[in-house]
Amino acid sequence: MAHIGKEYGTGKQNLPPAKLVGIILGVLIVTIGILALVFKAKSPAVGSIDDVQVVDIAEQNAVMLAINVTFKNEGKTEYKMRSISAQLETASGMHQDHPASPMDFDRYLDAFPTLKTNPLQRLEIQTVEVGGQRSGRIIVSFPVNAAEFAQRKSLKVLVSAYGESVPLTMTK
Repeated sequence: MAHIGKEYGTGKQNLPPAKLVGIILGVLIVTIGILALVFKAKSPAVGSIDDVQVVDIAEQNAVMLAINVTFKNEGKTEYKMRSISAQLETASGMHQDHPASPMDFDRYLDAFPTLKTNPLQRLEIQTVEVGGQRSGRIIVSFPVNAAEFAQRKSLKVLVSAYGESVPLTMTK
């Protein structure tokens, strides 16, 4: 009777060398990483923060910002805006706010004349046609003082759209 180990052999006899398997796995991981970077999801719109006006609300240890943004739909379909928000990153952490409502927008402009510098119309949630461009202003506030705002790590305006997995992110 034959020994079963001789009939089927051993791993050393039937499997490729570990070094070869390691090289193939390494090349595969690097290739997947490169493909992930190349095909990374991105917004079909591009934009920028054009201007920021800051008002220090001293008694409340807060700042109010009027942020002018411009963006363009470079996609192949309409860009149907769903929401707008602003994020502020400071040494004390991350803060987020949504733009002032239409009624509050005008009220804040009247209360803080500095916010009227370089005025634009309020940025509305709307559909932007292919190749279309929009400019507008949002007013937000954050619970930091003016000195902390001046030392910020980043200020971002995010515009999300229906059917898009990644929001348009504008940074200043």
